[in-house]
Amino acid sequence: MLRERVTSAAVLIGVLVVVLVLGEPWIAAAIALIVVAAAIEAFRLLRAAGYPSYPYFGAAVGVACVVVAAAPTAAGPNAIPEAVGLLVAAVAIVLAGVLAFREADPRQGFAAWMATSFGGLYVGSLAFVVRLGTVVAPVPGSAPAAGLGAERAWIVALVLTVWVYDTAAYFVGSRYGRRKFLAHVSPSKSYAGLAGGLAGAVVLGVAAGWALGVALPLAAIFGLVVGLAAQAGDLAESMLKRAAGAKDSGTLIPGHGGVLDRVDSFLFAAPLATLYAAFLFR
Repeated sequence: MLRERVTSAAVLIGVLVVVLVLGEPWIAAAIALIVVAAAIEAFRLLRAAGYPSYPYFGAAVGVACVVVAAAPTAAGPNAIPEAVGLLVAAVAIVLAGVLAFREADPRQGFAAWMATSFGGLYVGSLAFVVRLGTVVAPVPGSAPAAGLGAERAWIVALVLTVWVYDTAAYFVGSRYGRRKFLAHVSPSKSYAGLAGGLAGAVVLGVAAGWALGVALPLAAIFGLVVGLAAQAGDLAESMLKRAAGAKDSGTLIPGHGGVLDRVDSFLFAAPLATLYAAFLFR
């Protein structure tokens, strides 16, 4: 199992490096493909949990979120207003409700409306990976990561912080994780794993802050915020899987389960990281 996890992680890192080197629009295109794969798995879990839904529409909502996140928002002929993201979410909820009118049982229709809206916006939150680097100030020229540019550098910081959190939590929890927390959601989670993961995320956050040329105390808090959000995202997907009676969201990635299993932490970490960065690193 560990060998499979390491091999799969190495492949994923290689893909990430290639996409980052290519830059936009390839970053957004890669995120959109991941959203589609995650949507397929998420809606499969929702149906298994007893919630009818409209998976194709939900996947389209997720992709629309990525498209809006990747669109330019600065002044210019091709720019779009910042509020378009809220409009996409509102229209998604409206159209999902209209689709639900065709259900003969209003209770089924209401469940389909809620599940479709949730599923589309849930996987669509991965779009904030794209948006993160556009809400911060440019990386100072004297900073070690200046050559990457703000977009690539902040994506790398987010990805590495989440991965370090997951890795540290896994190994520390495996070694010292006697006391469990939220075992009704995920039996494997422990306080030791949480502490180890957060420590790793804070250390990585400080390292990222040094590379990005931002204040180290704020960078440490960034690591803490991302770590906590990553854990919450993992637990949220675990709750969905337990409701569906499933161990993994899929089998696409050896040693890791499905795509949703691999990106669940980012679904919570990316929006919170973007919110934090937007206020403090502009």
